[in-house]
Amino acid sequence: MSKQLPNPEMLMVNDFTLEPLDNQKLANLCGQFDEHLRQLEKRFNVEINNRGHQFRVVGMDNAVKNVTEVLNQLYTADEPLNPERVHLYSQPASLEDALISTDLNDPEGAEVIIRTRRGMVRGRGINQRNYLNRIFRHDINFGVGPAGTGKTYLAVACAVEALEREQIRRIILVRPAVEAGERLGFLPGDLAQKVDPYLRPLYDALYEMLGFERVTKLIERSVIEIAPLAYMRGRTLNDSFIILDEAQNTTIEQMKMFLTRIGFGSTAVITGDATQIDLPNERQSGLRHVIKILPDVEGVSFTFFDSKDVVRHPIVARIINAYDRAEKQAEAEKLLTK
Repeated sequence: MSKQLPNPEMLMVNDFTLEPLDNQKLANLCGQFDEHLRQLEKRFNVEINNRGHQFRVVGMDNAVKNVTEVLNQLYTADEPLNPERVHLYSQPASLEDALISTDLNDPEGAEVIIRTRRGMVRGRGINQRNYLNRIFRHDINFGVGPAGTGKTYLAVACAVEALEREQIRRIILVRPAVEAGERLGFLPGDLAQKVDPYLRPLYDALYEMLGFERVTKLIERSVIEIAPLAYMRGRTLNDSFIILDEAQNTTIEQMKMFLTRIGFGSTAVITGDATQIDLPNERQSGLRHVIKILPDVEGVSFTFFDSKDVVRHPIVARIINAYDRAEKQAEAEKLLTK
């Protein structure tokens, strides 16, 4: 192998057998030409060898334990595996779950499975699990973190399940009309139509969970409503599941206005990335402001995601970490020059 393993004296060897013996599960685990095993080797800097269902993992202590856990999870997976799925199972955040109570009486550690007509959605990693639990237990929920951490997708899944169970009467998708370095004026149509393209991630999640035709019908019947944030003023939203996306681009006044729209029987999820604010420099982000003033308010929850929760390509997490380091270095240099 071309992989550079650590000092042999520091290596741990783990021999184990995957059971029950099932050749179809074994083939699903290994992938074509063992591509899934090679993917895990690269990710965890270990060596994986197998003869049938007998496996040997060689590497550093923690890495060997983690890879063994992932291999067992992948072997028992009831879904076809591909490199993306293997990446999700091998998330460092998902490995932490083994160290945290999964007692169903512990709401912060319990696994939540969301069932929609098109399949099941579950949290991967302790932050996603906590996020889902908090959404079910609180009226207003904030999901704060970088792109690719699943905060918007999971919110849509919760909204769809609540609609399917008839716990709510409508889903309302809201977004501030502020975009990265662009202006909406050149786009055709009214304000709702101008904002519509920027809600594409929400649409995609809805299409995946409900199907294109059903989503279209629900929008026509106003069961699913697309609303620019500016249209929220003066309304009271009862029996609704409201998702405010890209909340870092709200002003303090807009955030206050939105949060005071929540009526009886409603749940609100506010998602955003406090590091990607597109407001003019003189305007303070409403998301950053509420993080400071609402943590102790009953009925409000906060879940903070970071790079280890990213469920996109592994390079996305590395890019986020690189930007974080650059920002911290820039702040340190500013302090030195003062």
